[in-house]
Amino acid sequence: MTKSGDHGGDSELEISAALFLYSPTALFLRAPPEEPEVVPQISLVPTLALLLGLPIPFGNIGEVMAELFSAVEDSQPHSSALAQATALYLNAQQVFRFLHTYSAAAQDLQVEEFHRLNNLFSKASADYLRLLQSPQGAEAALQTVITELQEFLRGVRAMCIESWARFSLVRMAGGAALLAAACFLCLLIAQWATSPGFHLRPLLLIPVAWGLAGVVVCAGLLATTELKLDPVVLGAVAAMGSVLHILWKAWAGWGSKRPLAALLPIPRPVLLLLLIRFAAFFSDSFVVAEARAIRFLLGSLILLLVAQLHWEGKLLPPKLLTIPRFSAPTGPSRHKGTHALGLGVGLLLCIRLAGLFHRCPEETPACHSSPWLSPLASMVGGRAKNLWYGACVGALVALLAAVRLWLRRYGNLKSPEPPVLFVRWGLPLMVLGTAAYWALSSGADEAPPRLRALVTGASVVLPRAVAGLAASGLLLLLWRPVTALAEATMGAPRMRTVLTPFSGPPTSQADLDYVVPQIYRHMQEEIRGRLERTKSQGPLTVAAYQLGSVYSAAMVTALTLLAFPLLLLHAERISLVFLLLFLQSFLLLHLLAAGIPITTSGPFTVPWQAVSAWALMATQTFYSTGHQPVFPTIHWHAAFVGFPEGHGSSTWLPALLVGANTFASHLLFAVGCPLLLLWPFLCESQGSQKRRQPHGNEAEARVGPEEGEEEPLMEMRLRDAPHHFNVALLQLGLKYLFVLGIQILACALAASILRRHLMVWKVFAPKFIFEAMGFIVSSVGLFLGLALVMRVDGAVSSWLQQLVLAQQR
Repeated sequence: MTKSGDHGGDSELEISAALFLYSPTALFLRAPPEEPEVVPQISLVPTLALLLGLPIPFGNIGEVMAELFSAVEDSQPHSSALAQATALYLNAQQVFRFLHTYSAAAQDLQVEEFHRLNNLFSKASADYLRLLQSPQGAEAALQTVITELQEFLRGVRAMCIESWARFSLVRMAGGAALLAAACFLCLLIAQWATSPGFHLRPLLLIPVAWGLAGVVVCAGLLATTELKLDPVVLGAVAAMGSVLHILWKAWAGWGSKRPLAALLPIPRPVLLLLLIRFAAFFSDSFVVAEARAIRFLLGSLILLLVAQLHWEGKLLPPKLLTIPRFSAPTGPSRHKGTHALGLGVGLLLCIRLAGLFHRCPEETPACHSSPWLSPLASMVGGRAKNLWYGACVGALVALLAAVRLWLRRYGNLKSPEPPVLFVRWGLPLMVLGTAAYWALSSGADEAPPRLRALVTGASVVLPRAVAGLAASGLLLLLWRPVTALAEATMGAPRMRTVLTPFSGPPTSQADLDYVVPQIYRHMQEEIRGRLERTKSQGPLTVAAYQLGSVYSAAMVTALTLLAFPLLLLHAERISLVFLLLFLQSFLLLHLLAAGIPITTSGPFTVPWQAVSAWALMATQTFYSTGHQPVFPTIHWHAAFVGFPEGHGSSTWLPALLVGANTFASHLLFAVGCPLLLLWPFLCESQGSQKRRQPHGNEAEARVGPEEGEEEPLMEMRLRDAPHHFNVALLQLGLKYLFVLGIQILACALAASILRRHLMVWKVFAPKFIFEAMGFIVSSVGLFLGLALVMRVDGAVSSWLQQLVLAQQR
């Protein structure tokens, strides 16, 4: 073997590899040459297969080493030539079948060369079969057949290499430039979004017009020059036309007055992290070991967040060292610092636990994949299987209980809206259906013969029922997304007189002076209340509760409803990873909320640290669910969940199921991305709850006369500045797309620059495909998450308007 310049590997095992063959007789007719002959690696496969008497692999296009099939003990050269011709003929037959099968599926082979090789094989095959019937005096003819078969095999190999190794440098450069411009555009608009003169509508309409104009001009030029319309080129022109307008406007508006560094508002630690991740995609060793590298990067970013909290004085008291020795330090700061440290330690522990569910890539034979990724049906011991099944069901129950406790803590579980009722009754049914399906699938082979038909039917019905319940819950959430409670009472709210308990009859004048006024005031209030109830036009007071967490409640409910169908597509023990996913997200959101200040009037921004940590956590969960960015590790069994008999001729449904299984983490984190903006406002109630305990821990927004101490507005602060709220959502989405775009740009550049590398088809090209699909799924999920927040915002506006109209009537 050669070194990495020719082969692509530089390890000791690779460059010292050799093939040792032993034979009691001579293998070659003549002495071997002084310099060894170079043999392509793909030629070893058919040679060893025929020597061992095994079939040649169907997809191999190598050429057998004909010298190894010479019968040297026989003095007649005819026998040696016939043995070589037979080996080459068997090899050519296999290559011919592969070539015809491939040409029927793909149309990228050269037509003229294909027909020439087809005719060459037909002629050589006919000559070989004719020589078998009359073998005497055919040495020259056998040499001609050997030459034709070798020419056919080498021609097929050259044609396939030319077809498979074709790269359009123009398209590659254009695509990379387009990706880079799109990333820069996301960064630019995210920077512009907080400026006072920013307007969203012209930003969306004008680029679309420029893109359509570019498509029309390009199509006209191609039509006039009679060139073929390439949809890829037209799409690139449309995208570049929409980008050029904004870039030109930015260049004209920016000018040379301000430094270019102001366009990069990313903090230096986060920028360094992105640069490291960008450069690491060019190393096949990093791509192979990315699962471990992602855990390290995410842990480093969490430590950075904790250090930043300490640096800003939010972790410990700011003057801890200057406090006298016996003076008591401030309690809230110490409590907050301990709380933040606990969040960081919990996050690191969750990352460590999620790393136990890992799958080793094929390039690391010394690594051993986690046995917990296999389904329960593959386990042998009945007791161990039952214990694992109980742990998986316990994870489902814990996830359900955590969501219900969270909704109850913020009071949204008291709402009479249909989504809340579904959370109360529908989610337990989904848990029950999932647990029943796991029980059937793990013990299907052990079922009695008379019950196997019932088990098969239940294995079809239960996953579909869980998916149907999840779809129904999401539709209910879109229909009535406001999980709040409204109460209407006649008359203005007032404080009732509290009667102090008094036992026994009054025995003195002081007792009479104390008891009689209380009885008088109580009778006065009762009479006043009866009079107000008799009036038909009394004042109406409407109180709205749980509005402070209305956005987050809808997001958490939607994520829970999405998680259960996605969980069904994975192995049973992955439920523990999903539980860790929700726990990690909860801890990270609280840690990020501790460092994000709450502004009352806007603008509202999400730090780059938060967005980067969220994207890294999505990638880390991708690896923790047993996936790798290579095709052999795809969980194909997900296509048969709910469809054990197959899908017939349908291809989109199994592709959808397998894609949902593969990119479940991308979808969940993209849909939940708006929580990065909402969670700091949601945590505003924690400081207020330490000073007072409102009834039911509810955040109130009153329409009508207000009394008592002001309640925390929490997420209702976002509605006080609707323009800043919309801009913050746009900025958050652009930041998340920028972080994902940097990854796919790095993968595209790595696959294009290293297109001649041996590992391009094994590592770089699959990684690019997986990153591209993950980017598409994340973009769709991000759009759905932002659309849900906007739907809740519109529903809240309509709901409040109805309350105001009800009060006026």
